[in-house]
Amino acid sequence: MKVMVIIPTYNERENIIPLLDEIMNLKENIEILVVDDNSPDGTWKIVEDYAKKNSKLHLLRRTLERGRGLAGIAGFKHALENKADYVVEMDGDLSHDPKYIPEFLKKIKDCDVVIGSRLLPGGGEVGRGFLRRLITRLAAIYVRVLLGFKVTDPTSGYRCYRGQVLRAIDIESLKARDPFLLSEMLFRCYKKNFRIKEIPILFRDRKSGASKIGWRILVTYLFKVLKLRVRGK
Repeated sequence: MKVMVIIPTYNERENIIPLLDEIMNLKENIEILVVDDNSPDGTWKIVEDYAKKNSKLHLLRRTLERGRGLAGIAGFKHALENKADYVVEMDGDLSHDPKYIPEFLKKIKDCDVVIGSRLLPGGGEVGRGFLRRLITRLAAIYVRVLLGFKVTDPTSGYRCYRGQVLRAIDIESLKARDPFLLSEMLFRCYKKNFRIKEIPILFRDRKSGASKIGWRILVTYLFKVLKLRVRGK
């Protein structure tokens, strides 16, 4: 069984080493791929140096384009080319705790996609104010209603996929350059009738660095959800 953890990064120099250390300390046999969009703060260089000491870490440095969605697509393509059986995607800012990875891998034995939910009993958000938590819940309701998703937290970026799922939804044809990739992929999984389950997670707001998600990106995300509903593919 080959497991690959994909971590898209941009300016995460304060967070990337602690995150990599935590994943490496897990008992699971895991390979890690950091997909860095040529971070000006040198995140890619830190990963490059770390990889020289650990053969399970790989760096994909993207210098010609930038975007959370494009980075995710590049990471998934790399995982498939390297015949990964299971692919975990997570953020690089320590908001997604690596301790949940073993639970993802256990749960996916009985399904095709596992989503880390902040909204299930036992889940939640730590370090965020009332407004941010409210936005999470309202966005989840909006996406669920428009796209017909049965999961509680369709905007969560902490997920695990079977490799065969990524092949079936045709990664090459995905269009999203931004975080909307999350909804685009989940929509295709539903259209293909893949079995989707959730596990509760605690999402911890970043302590270092700046968030890449602003109001403009959020509004664009919600508009694209509406377009996906109308387009139907």
